[in-house]
Amino acid sequence: MRPSERAPDQTREVTLETGVNRYAEGSCLVSFGHTKVLVTATVEESVPGWMRNKGAGWVTAEYGMLPRATHTRGRREAALGKQSGRTQEIQRLIGRSMRAVVDMKALGERQISLDCDVIQADGGTRTAAITGAWVALRIAVNYLIEEGVLKTDPILGQVAAVSCGVFKDTPVLDLDYEEDSSAEADSNFVLTDAGDIVEVQATGEKRGFTRGEFDQLFALAEKGIGELFVKQREAVSK
Repeated sequence: MRPSERAPDQTREVTLETGVNRYAEGSCLVSFGHTKVLVTATVEESVPGWMRNKGAGWVTAEYGMLPRATHTRGRREAALGKQSGRTQEIQRLIGRSMRAVVDMKALGERQISLDCDVIQADGGTRTAAITGAWVALRIAVNYLIEEGVLKTDPILGQVAAVSCGVFKDTPVLDLDYEEDSSAEADSNFVLTDAGDIVEVQATGEKRGFTRGEFDQLFALAEKGIGELFVKQREAVSK
């Protein structure tokens, strides 16, 4: 039995609330159970120096956790003077995930920055951030199309992410913190609605895991992400 009493193939309650920031071109407050991440999308009519005069745009991301996102207060990374390796790894993952479904030439020479701030963490913050980032990105691009800035839609498809793991020898979908902290193995899957794999992160924590277990985790991820795609479409159609 899972601590949350969910079935092995059941996600936590997922909500994607849009329009939560009046200033950003796109915004989404994503909740995976008790994990909550605020994502804002900002459009800038410029690109990094190394991309100038190439006729293409860029999508990037930043990620951070608020001091009381967890059980104890953590220091702001800005106060420490540098980002942790974990933070850098996660924000690069978010950026890669979004760029996997964006035609940079169609975006033109502009940048969309996605700021992902974890308000409350209970496992799966990176997967929640990716899922919500696509919603904020989609809304920002819709704005550019409506304003006549873009003539062609640069977004090629959807991308979302979910965690899976082996908990008490059972493959399960969407780990919360209690499960993640004691799982025998855990993984994160980032997939597109075309069925492409953007990234898979899988680790044996207390033991190695078998190919059969991995196949079960992949099947759970496909099911969970399929459900997330539906929620994403519903969120951006409101």
